[in-house]
Amino acid sequence: MIKKHSLSIILPAYNEEQVIGNTILDVWRVLQQWRLDAEIIVVNDGSADRTGTIVAELARDLPQLRLVTHPTNQGYGAALVSGFEAAMKELTFFMDSDGQFDIRELQQFFGAVERYDAVIGYRLERQDSAMRRLNAWGWKCLIGWFLDIHVRDIDCAFKLLHTEFLCTHPLETRGAMINAELLYKLKQAGYSYHEIGVLHLPRRGGQATGAKLSVILRAFRELIIYTRKWRQEKQALVNSQTELPLPRQA
Repeated sequence: MIKKHSLSIILPAYNEEQVIGNTILDVWRVLQQWRLDAEIIVVNDGSADRTGTIVAELARDLPQLRLVTHPTNQGYGAALVSGFEAAMKELTFFMDSDGQFDIRELQQFFGAVERYDAVIGYRLERQDSAMRRLNAWGWKCLIGWFLDIHVRDIDCAFKLLHTEFLCTHPLETRGAMINAELLYKLKQAGYSYHEIGVLHLPRRGGQATGAKLSVILRAFRELIIYTRKWRQEKQALVNSQTELPLPRQA
């Protein structure tokens, strides 16, 4: 167990009233066992149900819990970015709040984060429909072609990294593209990352939104727009370096 680092845990939530309370309490109990200097930040992304109310009620009894609220739904990436901006500890970890991950799996990440700049999970025996798994495979291929990022599970919402990276490399996308951007910017900045398999559990309630047509179309749009933007920025940097004046000879 690592104890010299402090930890911010980000839980993005959208219409998760059926599971959010249990997820928070599970995380809180494990943190108590580990005796970490930690905070739990739930980002309520414009939920139309009682998600925000439940979190606010729990926050009155749990001093480590903070609630960040989006008045309207802004997207998964926007929720993560708000959580990253609110993080105040040395390490930042994010996990979906739908109950499909076990926070105890994070323990195996702590040793690796001493050797790598980020530790990213990949889902073992993914508990999703065949269609969602097919969509994920197609998205993984696209990210490989567009951004040259090749990992087992791009969108696995179980990642641990140093908060300093998030402060110095702010993320620009606000939809489902966010995980791909995170990995791309880690790679471009010369940071290292390591993959570890984690259990993926059946959903305990609520409804997944990742397969919605609007979410998919937004991800494609952001992929095209930002791939072009980042390539132009990269080329501009190369051009500026080649155009530097030669030193004058004495």
